[in-house]
Amino acid sequence: GGPGASGIEYLRADLSSLRNLNQRFDLVAWDPRGVAGSTPVTCVDGPQEDAYLSIDAVLDDPQEKQEAIQANKDFAAGCQSRSGDLLPFMDSASTAKDMDQIRAAVGDSKLTYLGFSYGTYIGQWYAHLFPMQVRALSLDGVVDPKVSANDSLLAQVIGFEQNLQAFLADCKARSSCLYGRSGDPGTKLTALMNRLDTTPLKVGTRQLTRALAMTGVSEALYSQSLWRPLDQGLTAADRGDGLILLLMADLYNHRNSDGSYQNLFNGAYHSTFCLDFPAPSDIATYDKLGPMFTKASPFFGPWFQYGNLQCGLWPVKPKRAQGPLTVEGASPILLVGGTNDPATPYADAQSVNQQIAGSVLLTRRGNGHTSYDASPCAHAAEDAYLIDLTIPAAGTICPS
Repeated sequence: GGPGASGIEYLRADLSSLRNLNQRFDLVAWDPRGVAGSTPVTCVDGPQEDAYLSIDAVLDDPQEKQEAIQANKDFAAGCQSRSGDLLPFMDSASTAKDMDQIRAAVGDSKLTYLGFSYGTYIGQWYAHLFPMQVRALSLDGVVDPKVSANDSLLAQVIGFEQNLQAFLADCKARSSCLYGRSGDPGTKLTALMNRLDTTPLKVGTRQLTRALAMTGVSEALYSQSLWRPLDQGLTAADRGDGLILLLMADLYNHRNSDGSYQNLFNGAYHSTFCLDFPAPSDIATYDKLGPMFTKASPFFGPWFQYGNLQCGLWPVKPKRAQGPLTVEGASPILLVGGTNDPATPYADAQSVNQQIAGSVLLTRRGNGHTSYDASPCAHAAEDAYLIDLTIPAAGTICPS
């Protein structure tokens, strides 16, 4: 996933939920090129990353806009300086070719693959390049290869807004939700972010800025299991204690306790995404997105609006035109989409289902990102497909 997340660390962390698969298969994970253990791309040091991630992404005045443009240019220059020899080769098509080398190395004639989030894009590239080597691909949290970078971002804005509203409604309905006890939680959240924009909260030697608080909120919307910590974090921040929200932002940003960073957002994400999904380089294009993004989400829209500017300023340009990935001759592929997935919208799964002939779409109703660990029904269906090649009937719907 990510792109830029470690497959090896995911396997270590989630091994218990994969136990049924492990009874049938040896489980093999890898860190894609430029990621974690595979000669990682790096761009800046820890303090520089702290500063970069703390910059306000809501560019509502000319000075903030110029500061953000310069910060993105400086970050890109750091990537070029430290990892320039890797940057041209970080695209997902190349990663799919690496995956076929792994398949051959372990002695499998065909690939059995469970891919989450951006891993679904790698899986689609594999099926496009090596359709006859596909045994089973379960793609959970589907990325649509034909959607533009900014349209994809807009869909995420809508998805995060849906999950935020679900959290706020749940908070208002439950007496145990601390943040809803003294006023409307949505109104309080907006007021908190406005205060943090001008007056960040001190947390030890660090600060909780609006950007980091927004990141902490976003992290919690990936899974309903994080709604309680979000409630606690917002309640504490309203009282002047930003520690919980800062820790949630650190979790999202993969910041280590010693102040260093894993390389997901220290180059790995952008070095892959920017080659896979071209983005405009002119600031005027992003300026024009404002009304559309704000209408989709007054809370998240302005924060996401300039989110792809880093790719527009990236030092290496894509080698391939972006577009649908045709798949001819592969075994049936399972797609899994959550109706309120914030990061990989359900519409992406529906679109890819139309693009890949013979694929089957399993739908999970509910919030949160990916379905394997969010729904026993989806979990069992994916396991049955990967183990026995029993693919669910078209139109199958699972609860969360």
